[in-house]
Amino acid sequence: MDTGKPRDPIIPEEIRFGRAICGDLAEAERREWWIANGRGGYAAGTIAGTLTRRYHGLLVAPVDPPLGRRLVLAKADASLVDGAESYPLFANRWSGGQIAPPGHLGIESFHLDHSVPVWTFALGGRRIEARIWMEPGADTTWMGWFLHPLTDDEGAALSLRVTLLANSRDHNAGTWEDGFQPAVSAAGDALRVADGSRFTLSVRAPGGGMTVKREWYRNFDLPIEASRGLDARDSHLCVGEATLPLRSGVWCGLVASLAPDPPDDITAALGRRLAHDRRVLGIAAQYSTPFAAAPPWINRLVLAADSFVFTRAVPDVGQGVSVIAGYPWFGDWGRDTMISLPGLALCTGRADDALCILQTFARFISQGMLPNVFPGAGETPAYNTADASLWFFEAWRAYVAQTGDMAALREAFPVLVDMIDWHRRGTRYGIAVDPADGLLRAGQAGVQLTWMDAKVGDWVVTPRIGKPVEINALWHNALCIMAEFAGMLGEVDAFSAPAAAARKGFARFVRPDGQGLHDVIDGPDGGKDGIDDCIRPNQIFAVSLAHSPLAAPDQRRVVDICRRHLLTSYGLRSLAPGSADYHPHYGGDVRQRDGGYHQGAVWGWLLGHFALASARVGGDIAAALALLEPMRDAMTDQGLGTIGEIFDGDPPHDPRGAPAQAWSVACTLQAWHTLQSMHAAAEGS
Repeated sequence: MDTGKPRDPIIPEEIRFGRAICGDLAEAERREWWIANGRGGYAAGTIAGTLTRRYHGLLVAPVDPPLGRRLVLAKADASLVDGAESYPLFANRWSGGQIAPPGHLGIESFHLDHSVPVWTFALGGRRIEARIWMEPGADTTWMGWFLHPLTDDEGAALSLRVTLLANSRDHNAGTWEDGFQPAVSAAGDALRVADGSRFTLSVRAPGGGMTVKREWYRNFDLPIEASRGLDARDSHLCVGEATLPLRSGVWCGLVASLAPDPPDDITAALGRRLAHDRRVLGIAAQYSTPFAAAPPWINRLVLAADSFVFTRAVPDVGQGVSVIAGYPWFGDWGRDTMISLPGLALCTGRADDALCILQTFARFISQGMLPNVFPGAGETPAYNTADASLWFFEAWRAYVAQTGDMAALREAFPVLVDMIDWHRRGTRYGIAVDPADGLLRAGQAGVQLTWMDAKVGDWVVTPRIGKPVEINALWHNALCIMAEFAGMLGEVDAFSAPAAAARKGFARFVRPDGQGLHDVIDGPDGGKDGIDDCIRPNQIFAVSLAHSPLAAPDQRRVVDICRRHLLTSYGLRSLAPGSADYHPHYGGDVRQRDGGYHQGAVWGWLLGHFALASARVGGDIAAALALLEPMRDAMTDQGLGTIGEIFDGDPPHDPRGAPAQAWSVACTLQAWHTLQSMHAAAEGS
């Protein structure tokens, strides 16, 4: 509630590096900035200014609707021109390992101002600040430079020369030079790059000038792609050069946009971006009591959460809201979206977005199932997931608990009932209730259905056919939720009885040796009696979900087993060390990486669930909150200000995979928010 009193500024965690990091190429390239525009587009790079991934660039936009992202503008390499002297404010890495020019050596510091990356260069006796940001809601990127005043610098004739490198390729692919032959023209301070009917890029240099150029810059070296077993070279087309007068105490810069006539007020544009970020923080603080006094690192995660929520075109419907599962290569996935929704939208005060996401995905429910991957225009949805639909119920539970929105629940209730009915009588991929024990079975050869879904060609790495433990924890949870919803709406409760049956049947997962839960039962290849006894983190959901199917002693044993075998600083291992298939490090080519994806790699999103489970069985909320603290350190490595996808199983648990992952951020926020609420309730009682 707005009291009318002035609010203290909401400060996100400061992320800052000096020369020791910025001037060390390995350390500077290890750390990446990412910024999004709320449309699925993004800009990204290293703090050194080099390109190390095919995904790095200043404007990656959804050129092919609804989410066909293409690299449009790769770089804008600026040099300070002072008479006959020229100083590079950029660096490039070339095949063979050459760094030319080594502009990173001029970086005095780097920091994030809310979501905006900021470099300060100290060279030629001057200090120049450089910033990059995206316009919220537009396929537009701004680049700004600011000369800090010097008392003896009046009247100096300084300028910037900026080389513009463009492209037109899918952000997942390599460059095809013959396929990018744009029409390039310049007039005054504007440059236009037209790639046929695909897009027209407009670049403006307000107060400056533009010159057309046409030269391929070849053999950029991409070491991260090399480490992934992929093509490590790229090329970009130099389409022009901008010149800008650089005056002390005044912003100058460029704007690059797919809009035909982008605005030219750089100071106002920077103000809009920072106002957007402050509004995101303000909404979270206003609508959520814990966030009103959140520590700065949690505020930083609130900003990170905003980068994953985006508006997108929905085939045959219009506009909808969805969630990017991770940057850079993920799109919007049903499973990831439903797992992330409470942390990204509900905990941060964006209930309207949460409802729109739920309603957007509900339009694609088929035979009781949510799509695994959101369909693009003209595409058929893929439904190869046994858990996305069950997480949908948990997302609805969180939405109703937060908002009390009975009107939305009443509208959704028949859809939810139909989903339960489909699961009880049977749907795709052998997903159906076994009447013998009330549990849900799932799976067929050659199809990956659980979140442990790596597949290389025809090889499903962890098939988990049978009755996976987390699928049945989610099934029991969904039935309990539906019983609650029926009571709220005065509907017939057809769910408590099957929930009781599932709870009774779930006792079959309890290992007689006291070592937690079986990972899969009644499987075709799981050893004796079809049981898979690998110690995996999937069992933690039998404790962390709102409705546990386990008795208290069994819950404690699950948490203890996960703590002893799987817990690391940044999440839970996907397989216990000592197992025959355990991979201590994640890397190599596609087959090697996918072969180890769920065989030991640490998953950040699981840490929040472990913290919740730990608090529920032990009652020590402070200790559970302390488990989340290392994520503060994760935000200063790899993806800055956010949390990545996975980490190595063995110490020091180096970050791997996608550098910014929605559910890693969301589950950390959700756990922190829930634990703080539990603490407040305990204090109040």
